Amino acid sequence: MPQKVTLSDKFAMFDEHWAPRLAARYNGNEVRLAKVEGEFHWHQHDDTDELFLVVEGVLDMEFRDRTEVMRAGDLIVVPKGTEHRPCARKGEVKLLVMDAEGTPNTGDAATAFTPIEV
Repeated sequence: MPQKVTLSDKFAMFDEHWAPRLAARYNGNEVRLAKVEGEFHWHQHDDTDELFLVVEGVLDMEFRDRTEVMRAGDLIVVPKGTEHRPCARKGEVKLLVMDAEGTPNTGDAATAFTPIEV
């Protein structure tokens, strides 16, 4: 049965940074929520695109040739195989991230955080 997801309620359920939570699934995809602060590491996803939507805060999405500054309401799709590094240098950022089911958040299954369902 369909159920709405209230993002503010889901974000209130966790405090860890860079540890995505699974808020919903659809058509083999996962809707993940994450709180981030500081810099992540450079990585890429060889087999799938990745969508980032900033819910709150300011995120620098770094690419090797430029940086996109993203604010609440901005989204970006990172094409598969594109190196990127999300950075939250101005405090905590709340993100909605959409990935194909099972996509490692670090680009490497050995170092990935497995999303916890909320």
